[in-house]
Amino acid sequence: MISKTSSTVEMVTQGKLEINTENVEDKKSGSLGCFGWLLVIISLLIVVATFPLTLFVCVKIVKEYERAVIFRLGRITDRKPKGPGLFFVLPCTDTFVKVDLRTVSFDIPPQEILTKDSVTVSVDGVVYFRIHCPISSVANVSNAHSSTRLLAQTTLRNVLGTKNLSELLSDREGISISMQEALDDATDPWGIKVERVEIKDVKLPQQLQRAMAAEAEASREARAKIIAAEGEMKASRALKEASLVIAEAPSALQLRYLQTLNTIAAEKNSTIIFPLPLDMIQCFMQRK
Repeated sequence: MISKTSSTVEMVTQGKLEINTENVEDKKSGSLGCFGWLLVIISLLIVVATFPLTLFVCVKIVKEYERAVIFRLGRITDRKPKGPGLFFVLPCTDTFVKVDLRTVSFDIPPQEILTKDSVTVSVDGVVYFRIHCPISSVANVSNAHSSTRLLAQTTLRNVLGTKNLSELLSDREGISISMQEALDDATDPWGIKVERVEIKDVKLPQQLQRAMAAEAEASREARAKIIAAEGEMKASRALKEASLVIAEAPSALQLRYLQTLNTIAAEKNSTIIFPLPLDMIQCFMQRK
């Protein structure tokens, strides 16, 4: 027990030492140094000496949908971007980068993808994203927009490569959600939030389209034959029941004859076929 507690104490102390060293390094990296502060003071003196004219150089404006990341002697001065509105920069030591916070959309070019069941398809899509952390988008990646586009293409290939053709055609919403989650996790260190991913079109080879159409037509014909056979079976059962009823009452057959004549006469036909009962023919044959 004593050894375990001592080991845990050592681990905690090591962790604290690592955290303290990281904080010291961050503070050292954030400080400008003596020479840097000297340049800042000289820049301030130049601004004061040429005060009316330096307003045109030192005062900057960013719009409502923009933020400005300020670099002083190559270092980020504040962990919070400036804007919207007016902000002040030193003419000799400060530079700034404007970042647009509006939602950006781009099309994913058609990608030739081999699905899990070895079918080659061409798939394209569209991605909607925005920058939620301007400092990360400037400091952690050289070109956030281009990197997101390239990452979207590779993510589309990786996600669709694990799907079958049937899943690709029927579960587009699930594929879009999985792509959005993968892109959002990958671009979070860049300060980018992926809002939406949509699959636009899935293009199949012509031979595969013809094969699928023939398969669908064959399945439709098979269902039609089954339905027709079931209808004939039901009709034969109904005729059997009707014949049994007519056999019990012979007069019902005559009534059926009259009903058939009424139906034929209602259609305004020039020729009417009158069924002759077999009983009358048998009477004439017996007399002969």
